[in-house]
Amino acid sequence: MSDEVYTHGHHESVLRSHRWRTAENSAAFLLGRLSATSRVLDVGCGPGTITADLARRVPLGEVVGLDRSAVVIEAARAEHRVGNLSWCVGDVYDLGFDDATFDVVFCHQVLQHLARPVEAIGEMRRVLKPGGVLGARDADYGGFVWAPNDPALDRWNALYHHLARLNGAEPDAGRRLPGWVRAAGLVELEVSSSTWTYASVAERHWWGGLWAERVTRSDLADQLLAHGLCDESELESLAEAFRRWAASPDGVFVVPHVEVVARREAS
Repeated sequence: MSDEVYTHGHHESVLRSHRWRTAENSAAFLLGRLSATSRVLDVGCGPGTITADLARRVPLGEVVGLDRSAVVIEAARAEHRVGNLSWCVGDVYDLGFDDATFDVVFCHQVLQHLARPVEAIGEMRRVLKPGGVLGARDADYGGFVWAPNDPALDRWNALYHHLARLNGAEPDAGRRLPGWVRAAGLVELEVSSSTWTYASVAERHWWGGLWAERVTRSDLADQLLAHGLCDESELESLAEAFRRWAASPDGVFVVPHVEVVARREAS
């Protein structure tokens, strides 16, 4: 199992964000490539909300959700009981399936956390059937935009970039995604983009609240302190910046993603 450090960890504030995700808000770019009989692997499935949605869209097929965290997989298994859905603990660099097993491999917000994303995509390519489809989507922290302006949020974004790169990861993965997919040997790339936008009172409360908690109580906070990148007082100031943003009637926060659909060559 890879020993790479996951910058966010699995604190409840992180999982709360992950459980919000659905096929519609996180995998729309891929849904037209699914058939009723598709066999699908969701790599880095987390709590499995997207995974379960995918399973409902392939009623005569099969979906496997894979994550490296046994605790997260057990929670997903208990939460989502769909007949054609199964779960396993696994390593993105060694998926544990035979060559040419799946019609579709999906990965969402995974590659940004890896030190060797091209190698990971190559492993996904290996388990695709000839002509099979990879669907990958990743955010790009360098493209995040928000209003009102706040120097503390600028500082948060800079700290996140610094920490993620200390962990060997690439927070600006979105813009690099097509190059990584091509370097891994997949072909016929179709590249698109989409955003998550938080602006309503409820959206601001949810997004600002989970980030205020994440920067003070999650693995992210622990790692920032362990590396000496900031102190607890600064972490609290970052949390207060998110609460301040959430309280602003003019608040808006946009998270951009790049999406790639590509194929394994047919022969």
